[in-house]
Amino acid sequence: MVIKMDWLMTLGVLVVVVPSLYLYTVGVVSSRFPTLRNKRICLLIAHPDDEAMFFAPTVLALTRPETGNHVKILCLSSGDADGLGETRKRELAKSGLTLGLRKEDDVFVVENPDFPDSMTTAWDPSKISSLLCAAFAPHLAKSRDSGAAPTASIDVLITFDAGGVSHHPNHISLYHGAKSFVAALVAGKDGWASPVDLYTLTTVPLARKYAGFLDIVATLATWALGTDMKDKKHPRGLVFLNGVGSSGGIGTAWKAMTTAHKSQMVWFRYGWITLSRYMYMNDLKLSKIQGH
Repeated sequence: MVIKMDWLMTLGVLVVVVPSLYLYTVGVVSSRFPTLRNKRICLLIAHPDDEAMFFAPTVLALTRPETGNHVKILCLSSGDADGLGETRKRELAKSGLTLGLRKEDDVFVVENPDFPDSMTTAWDPSKISSLLCAAFAPHLAKSRDSGAAPTASIDVLITFDAGGVSHHPNHISLYHGAKSFVAALVAGKDGWASPVDLYTLTTVPLARKYAGFLDIVATLATWALGTDMKDKKHPRGLVFLNGVGSSGGIGTAWKAMTTAHKSQMVWFRYGWITLSRYMYMNDLKLSKIQGH
């Protein structure tokens, strides 16, 4: 009986202390860690709901008015695998506004047979790169001919890494297409820095993926080991944490899924939004890319 009471008391202390420590860490990270300010930012995703299921902490952090950022979302499919493309486009716009985007026009959805919503089909990185060049660097060919510095209409591109978080081939294709785009901006321009920084969302092992906010220790340790704090303009790594409140934190991330992406809220998605560490935290890495 005494052992049982001790166990219950320990559990009670953990229930109070662990969330409190997490909230304290949220405050430290948001006030002292590197972030992006006054940037034109594009979040590149494959399907409507990627922005909420995987990137919510990032979008919520970077759309805060005090950052001065202008965040847009570019989605390369309407997620029409089940014939819900039009519904999902509307849901994406609603989710974007919930997560802090300025207006519906900051959400763009591409519908192109080159980018089918498919669990088995990889997209051609060169076609993704060409699309990004047309959208954000339409004068690239002229700058190459003239020898002028490369320019783009965005400063930062954010997307998945080579693991795609869920190993989805569409997600992974975005990574390779984004790398190709950034490389194309400085191709043939030795010594020039790319006008676009590419940040990718870190894929973690399965055990960490479903650890919720308890993954904070591993996330911060990994970030600290791989981040150079000296470069304030182009930080090598970024960490964004959601608080546990209902305003601008995990509650808002949940709302983006449950009230905006209603067509996707089948039973297992409730498990995801509760347990997935991507609803609570994102760690992003800056990709160093050379022209080709």
